[in-house]
Amino acid sequence: MAKLYFRYGTVGSAKTMNLLAVAHNYRFQNKKVVLVKPQMDIRFGEAVIKSRSGLVMEANLLVNDDTLIDRSSFEGMSCILVDEAQFLSPALVDQLREIAQTMDIPVICYGLRTDFRSHLFPGSKRLLELADTIEEIKTTCSFCNKKAIFNLKFRDGVAVTDGPTVDLGCEEKYLPACSNCYQSQIDDQPDSDSETYPSDYISH
Repeated sequence: MAKLYFRYGTVGSAKTMNLLAVAHNYRFQNKKVVLVKPQMDIRFGEAVIKSRSGLVMEANLLVNDDTLIDRSSFEGMSCILVDEAQFLSPALVDQLREIAQTMDIPVICYGLRTDFRSHLFPGSKRLLELADTIEEIKTTCSFCNKKAIFNLKFRDGVAVTDGPTVDLGCEEKYLPACSNCYQSQIDDQPDSDSETYPSDYISH
């Protein structure tokens, strides 16, 4: 039976590059893969999956929270690869696990574990609950040489803990940090009130 995989890491840990390398390897062997991404991620284009290293591929399937996956479109596929899996709804994660189990197709999901306030994304939470295999893609802290485990958000060069949970961006907005450096940057906020969070979830 095929497995559901969750490969997580902080920002800048080469998750998307890893995904695209896996896709390339399957295709080099003349095997069919499906590339899936949330439709909301339009940083590089609606159907574009792009790594910071410059590798680019086009997504075959764009999904929203209420997407019902057409299982017939996966017939004959060797693997399903999902980018930015933290943005999946729990219901979508349930569908992907069922596909892995009943269609015997491995599903490999890449994404963040937590947001910039160190809270689990709903999609990541469900993946941690259901995934057969959980793997960490590691990178170092931007401020020291320890392993990064948190995602720091910056505004005007200052670490912040306010704003919408989903606020799309790259290195200009987010940096990976170890536990000590994360807390140090948060403590250096001019007017920190990290216990007061807004109710809005997503930035348009």
